[in-house]
Amino acid sequence: MPSTARHLYEELAEDLTGLIAKGTLRAGDRLPSVRVLSGQRSVSISTVLQAYLLLESRGFVETRPQSGHYVRSTRLALVPEPRPPRLSSTATKVSVSDLIARVYGASRDPNMVLLGGGYMSPALLPTERLNRGLAAVARGAGGAGIAYDPPPGLPALRRQIARRAAECGVALRADEIVTTVGTMEALHLCLRAVARAGDTIVVESPAYYGVLQLIESLEMRALEIPSNAGTGIDLGLLDAALRQPRVKACLVVTNFSNPSGALMPDEAKRELVRRLAKRDIPLIEDDIYGDLHHDGARPRPARAFDRHGLVMLCGSFSKTLAPGYRVGYVAPGRYRDAVERLKFAQTVATPTLAQMAIADFLENGGYERHLRRLRRAVADQVARVSEAIAEHFPAGTRISRPRGGFLLWVEMPPGRSALELHDRALARGVSVAPGPIFSAKQRFTSCIRVSCGYPWSEAIERGIRTLGEIATGL
Repeated sequence: MPSTARHLYEELAEDLTGLIAKGTLRAGDRLPSVRVLSGQRSVSISTVLQAYLLLESRGFVETRPQSGHYVRSTRLALVPEPRPPRLSSTATKVSVSDLIARVYGASRDPNMVLLGGGYMSPALLPTERLNRGLAAVARGAGGAGIAYDPPPGLPALRRQIARRAAECGVALRADEIVTTVGTMEALHLCLRAVARAGDTIVVESPAYYGVLQLIESLEMRALEIPSNAGTGIDLGLLDAALRQPRVKACLVVTNFSNPSGALMPDEAKRELVRRLAKRDIPLIEDDIYGDLHHDGARPRPARAFDRHGLVMLCGSFSKTLAPGYRVGYVAPGRYRDAVERLKFAQTVATPTLAQMAIADFLENGGYERHLRRLRRAVADQVARVSEAIAEHFPAGTRISRPRGGFLLWVEMPPGRSALELHDRALARGVSVAPGPIFSAKQRFTSCIRVSCGYPWSEAIERGIRTLGEIATGL
């Protein structure tokens, strides 16, 4: 009996290996569940489990908790991650708006293959459920639905945000939260609450270009600290930066940074909070991607380690539910009163009906079930796009390994111009985000950010192949 069982699981493993070798099963493909494959092959569940364990030990398969077994990219395993940049020792006046305008203009073309914007496909979002919920709350809201909802915002929504924060280790009261028009307004309010024109903001490098554009619009300066594609901002280089004059805040995406996808370990978050608190410098934390972890538990924000009210936690539902609703929030800590006053002066209120619809969905719409499906989808898309880049881009290309979110940071071999790649790709119907817009000093000239927010398709495959052809010919 043992020899027969061994023969069966080895035979099954060889069959699956053959399908992988032929390309029938590609990197990122989900294998049938243990129970389904047991029925398909008329073998026991233990035989399938042994076969999957054998494939995992040989490097052909990876197991994702609460998700299943997936084909692993053997080609991608040989591709290194992007290198962190050199330290920039001086704060810089930011000037990236013109470059950014060239990029987001392409998003309005319906015929463009959108690999440049950080957008989630509407097909992956609960659009119908949200639309029905919005209609229902509008019918029942009466005059409240069209009235101003002045800061701090809708109580029902703030209670739901506080409840979810508690699940990832952040103790918040509803009255500590201010709702905003997306995360961008939250970040804007935080910057204005703690700094003025001419002040310096410490940012990770590469940094989200929207943050750099905010700093530019407020006439502040950015001090870039190198970030590792796996673990985030380099704490070893942070202390010297904090000693510079006029440093008023540090702005970091701690969970699945944009663009690198970096995830700071809990101990690094704790240490970041400690070092900033030692100098009484606030941390503006952008946690917009925190709910999009690919496996395991939801990572804690740095706010979970704050004991002094110095961490200003920002987030929204733009990546997980409805980007067009523009519903975000901030828990500003000791700066709450300042943020609330600035919110009223800037936009008076966050749209009421959108807040009501999101609050209803969080309470009654199965948000966690939706998130589980969404996480599996984006993990699959990241794996597929990564594999395609590894296949089509020139030798020497480096690719990030995000454990959450849906963005890839790609470093082409030296000498390849990301801006030239961007221009040539646009002419062929493909948009991509060039590296220089992610730096106040317009560094990362050989890097691009690739979005995996849309389900894998022939158009996306063609777009990646086009980018690879252009990159190879540069």
